[in-house]
Amino acid sequence: MTGEHAADSLPEEMGEDFWNERYRSQERIWSGRPNRHLVAEAADLEPGRALDVGSGEGADAIWLAERGWRVTALDISTVALDRGAAHARERGGEVPGRITWKRADVTRWSPDKDAFELVTSQFMHLRERWRARFFAALASAVAPGGELLVVAHHPRDLEGGVPRPPDPDLFYTGDEVAAALPREEWTVLADEVRSGTAFLDGETHTVHDLVVRARREA
Repeated sequence: MTGEHAADSLPEEMGEDFWNERYRSQERIWSGRPNRHLVAEAADLEPGRALDVGSGEGADAIWLAERGWRVTALDISTVALDRGAAHARERGGEVPGRITWKRADVTRWSPDKDAFELVTSQFMHLRERWRARFFAALASAVAPGGELLVVAHHPRDLEGGVPRPPDPDLFYTGDEVAAALPREEWTVLADEVRSGTAFLDGETHTVHDLVVRARREA
C-alpha cells in the first residue's frame, strides 16, 4: 500500500480483497524505485532493524536491505508480499535473507514494541477513525534512539487538481502524526510539505508530500 495513488474511487473499506485485486490487475503497480523521501531521509542512517509498513511490491524494503538493514516488510496484500519477495530474490546476494515479509491489517495490528531502529510508513492513507491508533502503533515500534518516518500525500493536492482519491478523509497533516509522539520522548526533526512532480493519468503534475521525521530519545 505504498506509492502514487491514481484517481480511483476507493471503497469504504480498503481491505485485503481490494488490494489483492488491485495488484493482480497489473504486472507492476508501482515504479519499482524506492520512495524518494525515504532515500533522502534514511541514506545516511546506520543500518539496523527496519519496519516498512505498507511495503507494497517491496522497493523500499529491498533498498534498505541492500544497505545492510534487516527489514520486516508489512502489507495487507499477500499478492504484493509475494511479488516483493520475488523481486528480492531477483536482486540476489544477501538481500532476500535480510527481509521478512509479513501480512497484517494495520487497522488491527500491534507491532513488536521498541524493536526497530527505523520505522517507515510511505503513503499509507487510512481513514481518520483508524489513524490515531495507527500512528501510536508506529511510534511504539521504534526502539530508543531510533527514528520514525511518515510520508503521505498532503491535503494540498486536493486543491490543485492532482488526480487523487476525491475523499478528504484519507488525507492528513503532520499535527496528527505529532499527536502520537509524547514530547518528553520524541524530537521532531522534520514536519514539512515538500513539492515535486509526478506523471499521473497521462499528465505531469506538481504534487505535495507531507514528510514527518522524528527521533525517539535514547
